[in-house]
Amino acid sequence: MKAASVKELKTALKECPPKQLIELCLSLAKFKVECKELLTYLLFEAGNEAAYIQEVQDNITVQFEAITTPNYYYIKKSVRTILRNVKKYIRYSKQNETAVELLLHFCTELKRHYPDMKRSTALLNIYNRQLDILQKTITKLHEDLQYDYNEELKRLFE
Repeated sequence: MKAASVKELKTALKECPPKQLIELCLSLAKFKVECKELLTYLLFEAGNEAAYIQEVQDNITVQFEAITTPNYYYIKKSVRTILRNVKKYIRYSKQNETAVELLLHFCTELKRHYPDMKRSTALLNIYNRQLDILQKTITKLHEDLQYDYNEELKRLFE
């Protein structure tokens, strides 16, 4: 089965009655966890972005504290899992400020928990790649915010 284009879906959804739209959304939420998470964000958390950012940052901190193994291989796998979740939360929001806040927190936590990450090339590469993404994302923000975030970014480069 070939998936319909976004334009075709949009026109079909415009013609649906509201009751059928609710049923479609609920069936999407039942189908996949990511759809349910996105729907939760759009309905409950999109109105208060600061609370959403704080909740995700707390989640990131808890996930980093749960990593207890001294083996760099398993640390790398856990860090990649955390990063995958961070990217998913950024995709839900679609706001550059949220992306910068979450990536800054991720990099700060990574540096705080593993200051000797230079011993692991994979961890160092993950960290450096996120710093590069941060720099590119910060350039898309307002000038005042750019200055503030660049100051925090300088601390991470040290």
